[in-house]
Amino acid sequence: MFVKGYASAVHGVDATRITVEVNTGATSNDFKNFVIGLPDSAVKESIFRTDAAIKNSGFEAVRQKVVVNLAPADLRKEGSAYDLPIAVGMLAATFQISGEALEDFVIMGELGLDGQVLPIKGALPIALQAMKDKFRGIIVPEENAKEAAIVKDLEVYGVKNLREVAEFLDGKLELKRVLADPRGDFEAAYTSYDVDFCDVQGQENIKRAMEIASAGGHNIILIGPPGAGKTMLAKRLPTILPPMTLHEALETTKIHSVAGKLGASSSLVAQRPFRAPHHTISDVALVGGGNNPQPGEISLAHNGVLFLDELPEFKRTVLEVMRQPLEERRVTISRAKWSVEYPSSFMLVASMNPCGCVAL
Repeated sequence: MFVKGYASAVHGVDATRITVEVNTGATSNDFKNFVIGLPDSAVKESIFRTDAAIKNSGFEAVRQKVVVNLAPADLRKEGSAYDLPIAVGMLAATFQISGEALEDFVIMGELGLDGQVLPIKGALPIALQAMKDKFRGIIVPEENAKEAAIVKDLEVYGVKNLREVAEFLDGKLELKRVLADPRGDFEAAYTSYDVDFCDVQGQENIKRAMEIASAGGHNIILIGPPGAGKTMLAKRLPTILPPMTLHEALETTKIHSVAGKLGASSSLVAQRPFRAPHHTISDVALVGGGNNPQPGEISLAHNGVLFLDELPEFKRTVLEVMRQPLEERRVTISRAKWSVEYPSSFMLVASMNPCGCVAL
């Protein structure tokens, strides 16, 4: 039987709809199943995870040849988040559940061998794209449900295991819709800080300089001997920056969601981020990229502060790659087969000692 479901692929900070087509053929003795549509190794391995999860969730093992196509076939699919839609498609194609509700939902999640649904990255961009594509709702791991529920016009359901998803789609189980109040969460959290600029006693000159730099959004460098309070002041700088708008919070949350930096109970990044990479950081880790493109530290600091402690210790190549992002407030990563753009509008704060003789 042939069935069709829907998933999503995250590219940069945006998502693209993916059609998961599952076709089962005649009974096969060699159990050769295939995933096609330009999958990476993690997606190809999903056949083994889904097979074990189906059996360990109390369903009958699929003893037919299965071909899974992830369309569009010319877009590379990466990661383990396609496990759940593939498993649901296999159950529907073998008549173990009804496939009528598959067209209403975007389904994403990684599966453990016992059928448990594990968290994924990029739940917020996936939910936003599902709303644009006019789906009724989205089914994601329970840990990602609050994050996805920021999108109000979309039904969001958090699930713990494969059997819950199967019974929900089959009409045998009613899941509770996850609701969130992004504006309320934002207003409750945007003025809550672990540290505060008002804690600093004395240092009137440097405090005045940092206030002027913050007011104009200017970059700043702090030069002073060890123990003078450079790092302490830099950590407290975000607390005197203007509070983020809801639009800035959503934009920042998308980046942190793609990078997998949101906690299980987090729904919205309401405070301006503060990133302080070590001076041994590489070029790619700072600006982003890699085989599976991920945002770098300058994008994680978007709408916030990037702090470079011990500035002379950073490699020259690392500092050189920051030139264009500082000017254009975005970074474009181009390779032979893909190009991705991340926002990177941040305030740069650097610190250093007056000379090398007091570096220790």
